[in-house]
Parts: sequence; C-alpha cells; structure tokens
Amino acid sequence: MKVISVLKFGFSLVGIALLAGAMMLYKNTNNFLDNAVSETGTVVDLVKVRGDNSITYKPVVEFTARDGQKVEFTSSVSSNPPSHSVGEIVEVLYLPSNVQAAKINSYARLWGGFLVTLVLGVVFSLVGGLIFFVGMLRRRKKDHLQRNGVVVEATVQSVVNNYSVSINGKSPFMIQCQWLDPATSELHLFESENIWFDPSGFINDEKIKVFVERNNLKKYHVDISFLPKLKS
Repeated sequence: MKVISVLKFGFSLVGIALLAGAMMLYKNTNNFLDNAVSETGTVVDLVKVRGDNSITYKPVVEFTARDGQKVEFTSSVSSNPPSHSVGEIVEVLYLPSNVQAAKINSYARLWGGFLVTLVLGVVFSLVGGLIFFVGMLRRRKKDHLQRNGVVVEATVQSVVNNYSVSINGKSPFMIQCQWLDPATSELHLFESENIWFDPSGFINDEKIKVFVERNNLKKYHVDISFLPKLKS
C-alpha cells in the first residue's frame, strides 16, 4: 500500500536526517569545547518565555571577556523552575572570535540539542526499520506458504474493517473466511491481510484459496491475488 511505503521511507529518511544532524551537533559542540575560553559570569535577569500552556525562564548572564569587553547574553535553554537565580555565579564558555555566542557551562546547555536530536533520530529510524522488517517477514511467510503450503478452499463470510489499524483516520478492510476440515470436522477461521480499499465488489466467488502450513493451520495466507492492485 502506498501509505505504508510512504511511512516506511518517510520515517527512515527523517531518522537518517536527524542522526546526521545529531552528528553535526556533536562535532560542533566538541569543536566549541576545544577552542572555548572560560570566564566567570553573573545571572542578571530571568527572561519569561510563554508557551501554549506553560511559562519557562531563560537566564540572562553578564560577564567580562578577556579583552575587557562587557558581554551580556541570554541562554538558549529555558526551564521551569528556573535553572538559575538572579545573582548566581556561573561558569561561562565562549569563543574569543565570537563572544556573543557564549554559553553557560552545563551539560544540558552544551549537549541537550545533540541528545534530543539523537534520540529522535534513533526513534524515527527504528520505526522505519520496524515497518520494513515486518513487511519483509510477511512477504517471506507468504512466499513460503505459497511454495510449501497446502491449498484449501475456504468460504467467504464477510468483509470487515480492521479498526486496530488507522492511518489518517482510515482503517483497512479484511476478508474473513472459514473452512471445515473434513478429516477432523474442525471449523477454521481465516482473515486476509489488510486491504486499503473495499474489496466487496471484486469478490465474485464464495470460495477463496488459503495457503496453510502442513500440520499447523494457524500459519496461513489468504490469497487475494485476484484483487486489483493499487497504483503506487
């Protein structure tokens, strides 16, 4: 299905981009620390930052650079409660070539952006990889059953929505069918894979082929190859 493919490649590409961005942030922070100069600064104010449902505070720090220049900067990181109080003495790191890009020497301010980007990159990459892996397993199971399984003729019972899956508010359809094992008189119920359009109008026969594993009917594949293929 096109939506699944978009999600698979979309999550993977975003994950790769975020991981690349994390590596750049890591490199930039390391370069900054290698060349930064340390000075003592004082928190002179707390800037209020209003969010949608919260208020956070950014410390404003003043320090004197080695060349005698008075510098005041506002931290890029805000928090609630405030991470610092007015009048507090803090260690400041800055590049002599760009004193306005000074930072408070704390782990969160130096590495926070890298860690957040790294975690998001890992999550997006894992989701994309998981979608790909699940799809691969399903294809392998389908191919195995078609090559080595036993074909039974099941009776179509209904077409239902699989509400356990929803993408953009839309749930796929499944064909439900059943087969009575003549050897054991046991009734077996089968469900097709997800179908992203209503297949009702394309079911012209009450019988449908199902590939089942020998001696394990819990492993099966409902053959829906008769349905039209969606354009990608």
